[in-house]
Amino acid sequence: MRLLHTSDWHLGRSFHRVGLLDAQAAFLDHLVATVHAHEVDAVLVAGDVYDRAVPPLPAVELFDTALHRLAGAGVPTVMISGNHDSARRLGVAAGLIQRAGIHLRTDPAGVGTPVVLADEHGEVALYGLPYLEPALVRDRLGAAKAGHEAVLAAAMDRVRADLATRPAGTRSVVLAHAFVAGGEPSDSERDITVGGVAAVPAGIFDGVDYVALGHLHGSQTLTPRVRYSGSPLAYSFSETDHRKTMWLIDLGADGTITESVRLDCPVPRPLARIRGRLDDLLVDPALTPHEQAWVEATLTDPVRPAEPMARLAERFPHTLHLVFDPERTADDTGASYAQRLRDRSDQQIAEDFVAHVRGGAPLDGAERTVLYGAFDDVRVDTAEREAGR
Repeated sequence: MRLLHTSDWHLGRSFHRVGLLDAQAAFLDHLVATVHAHEVDAVLVAGDVYDRAVPPLPAVELFDTALHRLAGAGVPTVMISGNHDSARRLGVAAGLIQRAGIHLRTDPAGVGTPVVLADEHGEVALYGLPYLEPALVRDRLGAAKAGHEAVLAAAMDRVRADLATRPAGTRSVVLAHAFVAGGEPSDSERDITVGGVAAVPAGIFDGVDYVALGHLHGSQTLTPRVRYSGSPLAYSFSETDHRKTMWLIDLGADGTITESVRLDCPVPRPLARIRGRLDDLLVDPALTPHEQAWVEATLTDPVRPAEPMARLAERFPHTLHLVFDPERTADDTGASYAQRLRDRSDQQIAEDFVAHVRGGAPLDGAERTVLYGAFDDVRVDTAEREAGR
């Protein structure tokens, strides 16, 4: 069975205030063309269909058009909700839409109920695990505790229990939206840390033939059977070096992956990060290939130059982001506030702040638990409000 694995469309998202709806439409054109050209048997969409819980109307219209085209292609599509989606909104009319071959899996209670497809070698059970917010689904799934690993383990227990009731030789596929250990994040994914932990071990998915992951925006192979497709478009300059693709996976008669191919997605405009003094950037011949790219420029001038964006735009008209990182003398090792916070989670920043205001004393275990609990409460409250509860 030939599977096309994609995720993280983020319909409605912009790139540094540049609208991407046309680029997203071009990607969906490419997706449908790929389904036909490669004779795909099923499309897997591993979450974050939209960029936010209440997407703008043009994004909804684009999604609606995509559903009609995928249904018209006659190829089954299995789609789960991600942490950016409102599961309840995305899942509206799922039962009706299923009649057209579009299987929306947004309810955590249904993780053990697969979409069953068949080819000449027998049945393939496809299980959709939507993004599982631990505090919201722990009780529903009977998880031992409220953490990503615990709720995913409980969900996979249901998957394996259902799979055990099926005929011998039934192949299995899981779609999941999660941060799996070994994956490389970028700046454009929303933090899903709970209790100081975001990642779960890849071994949690043991027992199935292929795991189609969403959430991280770079295409990655964690094991031959566990992969991220990545987002089809770049959503931050941290993705400058990403190759945006979809996975074409051939699942053999015995569940082995007989072939895996990365299929490139259309690139609306390349990204470039350039760095140096402004006057040097404006004349450096090595930067000529970046003149039509979306540019993030880091200026190292010791003194901020006048009108830097306007001057950069003369050579790089698509400059979108300007960063100042002045060259420092040997005795000046200070870092900007933004630099000090880079790569630090919300919890880490809060811990540092608490330690700072009380003279450097770090949080003890009990205090850290309270702080993590507060962040989790805010996340749950936000999730419930976005879900319209």
